[in-house]
Amino acid sequence: MDAIALGPVLLPLPRLYALACALLLLVVAALTLRLPRARRARWFNGLIIAWLVGARLGHVALNLPAYEAAPLDALKLWLPGYQAWLGLLAALAWSAWALRDRLAAMLGAQGLTIGATLAWLALMSWAPLGSGITPRALPELTLENLEGEPVNLAELSGQPVIVNLWATWCPPCRRELPLLAEADARDDVTVVVVNQGEDLLPVARYLDAQGLTFEHALLDPRQSLMVASDAPGLPTTLLFDAEGRTRERHVGELTRATLDGWLDAE
Repeated sequence: MDAIALGPVLLPLPRLYALACALLLLVVAALTLRLPRARRARWFNGLIIAWLVGARLGHVALNLPAYEAAPLDALKLWLPGYQAWLGLLAALAWSAWALRDRLAAMLGAQGLTIGATLAWLALMSWAPLGSGITPRALPELTLENLEGEPVNLAELSGQPVIVNLWATWCPPCRRELPLLAEADARDDVTVVVVNQGEDLLPVARYLDAQGLTFEHALLDPRQSLMVASDAPGLPTTLLFDAEGRTRERHVGELTRATLDGWLDAE
């Protein structure tokens, strides 16, 4: 998932595209559906709720093992995790029920809903505001670990590598660190957490206080990796394959379902 930075706030691009498509749907519906204003508003509001609930429940059902391990994550609606086609089915069902006595309006509403969903998926694929995935491979960058020993990132290939950019002052960074620590305990992946812009003492104190240990906890006081990865903000997480090539970039808080999907695909 990519994002753009608005000051200190990271705005996920999928949500920005969804907002644009929803507004377009509302405008076109007002111009083409011959419905009273109050009824059109009721249909549209119900449509959005049905799409969100259907898409969320569908995602949870398709990633049930991840949510069984952390069931409260299903209620964190601000995190990624929506299945578009199941949301579309729920939205179409709502339109069929809400406009069941107005056949022409119902068919028009369903056509507009399908069109808006396809437009959103097209924007997701095209990503006109996205910056693309950088770097293309594990960078030739040497950083120090908490013991002061140099670690060359490019030499860590050989199995999938997850590189996480974080800081102690970043709430979503702190929330996802335990999840990354669980992944670090696996034998089939290398996890590298790279602190951005802080000195040794606050980083070591925070990890010790939280009982978090990583094989590769590195310091990047000059934020060189943030520049190299063109990250708009923190947290940013990169997935590299066993040959060191970049496979995924996620800006914002990771979910267990996202991480499991990455590792199952490698």
